[in-house]
Amino acid sequence: MQAVILAAGEGTRMRPLTYTKPKVMLPVANKPILEHLIIELKKAGIDNLILVVGYRSETIRGYFSDGSRWGVKIKYIEQRRQLGTADALKSATHLINSDFIMLNGDNIVSAEDIAKIASSKRALGVYSVPKPQDFGVVVVEDGKVKRIIEKPSQPPTNTINAGVYKFDTAVLDYLEKTGVSERGEYEVTDTIQLAISDGIVFEAVELNRWIDVGYPWDLLRANEALLKDVKPEIKGEVEDGAVIKGNVFIDEGSVVMSGSYIIGPVVIGRNCRIGPCCFIRPFTSIGDNCHIGAFVEVKNSIVMSNTNLPHLNYVGDSVIGEGCNFGAGTKVANLRLDEREIKVPVKGKIVSTGRKKFGAVVGDGVKTGINVSINVGAMVGNDVFIAPGKVVGGTVEPGTFLR
Repeated sequence: MQAVILAAGEGTRMRPLTYTKPKVMLPVANKPILEHLIIELKKAGIDNLILVVGYRSETIRGYFSDGSRWGVKIKYIEQRRQLGTADALKSATHLINSDFIMLNGDNIVSAEDIAKIASSKRALGVYSVPKPQDFGVVVVEDGKVKRIIEKPSQPPTNTINAGVYKFDTAVLDYLEKTGVSERGEYEVTDTIQLAISDGIVFEAVELNRWIDVGYPWDLLRANEALLKDVKPEIKGEVEDGAVIKGNVFIDEGSVVMSGSYIIGPVVIGRNCRIGPCCFIRPFTSIGDNCHIGAFVEVKNSIVMSNTNLPHLNYVGDSVIGEGCNFGAGTKVANLRLDEREIKVPVKGKIVSTGRKKFGAVVGDGVKTGINVSINVGAMVGNDVFIAPGKVVGGTVEPGTFLR
């Protein structure tokens, strides 16, 4: 069976992280979101993949190539203008020769749920969430999809479209009939609604596991969920005097130096220098070629590859991009003094993270001087330079030099 994966979008709500890479390539538990999805597809027995790519597609092509490393075959289709999910599917129709499943490349689902969807003739994966108004809401009757309503202000149910579909080739005929939505896009949910109006039946399949990554703080939630499954293994070196507790994975070439204290679940990539005398707390992912140095504490965070936190730093509940370097004494705050939920600016609006503890989102290539303080909810763009002693908050645009 074929699978079409939609991976063309930028993910503007994920800025500043997506200034330098597509959303599906953001790492969770030290693997890109899209890689987790491909691994689950392979487990479900689906190895013929069509990736619809667009924004910074060279990043995806360069990483996955022909898919042989994962035991799958990958073909690529370029969606040059991101005009919606129906347009993305339409661009791939010439490669589709049988029944197929379609998935959003920025969601994490399990092989078991994929197999359930694949076993149906036509199906839509659904999931229950507390705030359905942020998604496409699905009305289900007797296990069948009756209606899909995109982001209604007053949702009739808590059941939402999870972005996993099983189609037969007959559904493709409705792509030509799909018009532009209120959001100015060609949406596959409108395609499905047209088919339902003609009496074509779609089964509603409840998913057991679904992780949506819509905002930067959702990466932390996904990281927490996936690290619960980490298998402890030490491929690198742990010096005498270092303490490893719980499920900790340390990849090849990495060294944990004496005095370091690590509590799992934690994953550490290849060729890292950890310590001496640092503290890495649960639900932390550290990428390849990182340095977590003396008297540094990292808690519940994602630290991407080639980043250095070398001296007297604190990073909590944060996402730190690739190729960053924090000067000695740089600290990231992660709790308001009044302990209220932390709100951040996203695309000109103030959005609640739903978290009382949330630090910062720091883009790629950020450099800080000594004793820099980064406040809760700060969104720091890529290639920002921050002078010694600065206090940083709010949004910092890419390429800024904060003197």
